[in-house]
Amino acid sequence: MERDLSRFAINQITTRAWSMPQAIDGYGRHGVNGIAVWRDKMYDYGVRQTARHLKDAGMWIPCFCATAWMNQTDDALFRNTLEENRQVLHDAAEIGAPNVVFVTGGPPSGTKDIEGFRLRMRDVLGELAETARAVGIKIGIEPIHPMYAGDRHVINTMRQTNDLIDEFGDVLGIVADVYHCWWDPDFESELRRAGPDRILTFHYCDWLVPTRSWFDRGMVGDGIIDIGRYKRILDEIGYTGPFELEIFSDLDWWQRDPDETVRIGIERCAPFVATREAVR
Repeated sequence: MERDLSRFAINQITTRAWSMPQAIDGYGRHGVNGIAVWRDKMYDYGVRQTARHLKDAGMWIPCFCATAWMNQTDDALFRNTLEENRQVLHDAAEIGAPNVVFVTGGPPSGTKDIEGFRLRMRDVLGELAETARAVGIKIGIEPIHPMYAGDRHVINTMRQTNDLIDEFGDVLGIVADVYHCWWDPDFESELRRAGPDRILTFHYCDWLVPTRSWFDRGMVGDGIIDIGRYKRILDEIGYTGPFELEIFSDLDWWQRDPDETVRIGIERCAPFVATREAVR
């Protein structure tokens, strides 16, 4: 079967050693035209230079990763970070990203009120939503595994994410990741609740047993996640959006030649990214 990679993208963190121009050229060299852009890589290269290179290379963007954490205890620093994130939305729109992934950070240092922090992040979403609407971009909420709630992100389930979209409307969307959500008993039902329109992009990797570090995601097929099952559910609900390979791997894939990672990633993901029509 001929590979259909039209909906497939690689998230830049997967090939962390590559700079922005190296990733653009490297993915294209392997026949992948989708790239999920990382904020630090873009700023290192320059916003305008990134936009120009992406356009010249014929690349498309499934998502932009990510906002700065909003867990400052000092109010002035908090407001500065809010303004920084407003600028991130502007810059992401300039390079053609359709959405920016919103990541909160954990509860501020010295505090234990996770529910209070979640409420504050709801208010932040309300403020950033105004900017997103103004620049014509969406805010992607990525529910992240609860083991990261203490220091990285306090939106941890698909149900929380769907509830936020119910409140704020379609300026928000879902960035769903099998690594973060496969354990959740409500993952499948909340995917169906979301339907095809709320899901902005869908991340692939795998859960290794044992998981040896905070950054030990597996290549698709090396762990225990039934990725084929989730692809079938997405097909059933009519999802036609992108799929991304996103791997954090300090003990394995980050140590390899990025060309090897891309090559193997394409081989492993190809059966799970094609349209139903292409598979038949």
